[in-house]
Amino acid sequence: MTVMPAARPASVAAPLNADFPTPAVAVRGVNKVYGPAGNQVLALRDISLAVAPGEFVCLVGASGCGKSTLLNIVAGLDRPAGGEVQIVGRRAMLFQEAGLFPWLTAAANVELALRLAGRPAAERRTEAERLLRTVRLDGFADKRPHELSGGMRQRVALARAFAQSADILFMDEPFGSLDAMTRDLLHDELEALWADRGFSVLFVTHDVREAVRLGDRVLVLTSRPGSVAAEFAVDIPRPRRVGDPRETGLVAAITDRLRREVRGHAED
Repeated sequence: MTVMPAARPASVAAPLNADFPTPAVAVRGVNKVYGPAGNQVLALRDISLAVAPGEFVCLVGASGCGKSTLLNIVAGLDRPAGGEVQIVGRRAMLFQEAGLFPWLTAAANVELALRLAGRPAAERRTEAERLLRTVRLDGFADKRPHELSGGMRQRVALARAFAQSADILFMDEPFGSLDAMTRDLLHDELEALWADRGFSVLFVTHDVREAVRLGDRVLVLTSRPGSVAAEFAVDIPRPRRVGDPRETGLVAAITDRLRREVRGHAED
């Protein structure tokens, strides 16, 4: 288990979902401040949440509410000003941009993660090709990123995350720049891989419909400083399809909650 201690003490609140004894991700009383003394901006305030092993949790909120800041903290890319983050298991992160090395082939990008994990050279190519088949990119192992579509590049990034044997995926609007059809296809593939492998996901998105399509729970963040304003369980059987009235109703309820947050912030 990896524990990232806070820079200074903070009050510790219980996770929002405490029904499971050992969460994969536990965030307790986290604060984040940017800027020099006297001109500081409070980005996150006393935020607490938890993700169960194998759970898919989505975060939504207005622009600038701290969604990406929170994800960077739990992924270990930034430190909180106070509070505690606990992670159980190996983690990997996917961003909106695939972040592939342009001079490497798809297979070589995946192999790089395997090399860093200490896998023997003889195994790396075989395993990289297997992982590319997992994300339906068999036949594209020798293509470089500029030869692939945006959706294909994100699939390579996903395969690279799996190469790290991740138990937890942190995803920061990974499909935000893709067209609607490609995004829908990748939703299906991600859901199938998640169901098969049982990893946990903390997924940031500005798209409420995407959050309802993918999540077991959707957490709504307040406008800055970000904290958890509301939690919505997504009790809709999988696979989920556009047009399901239950999905439409939940999207409307979450959107209404978001609007109230934005309006309240504007009136402050």
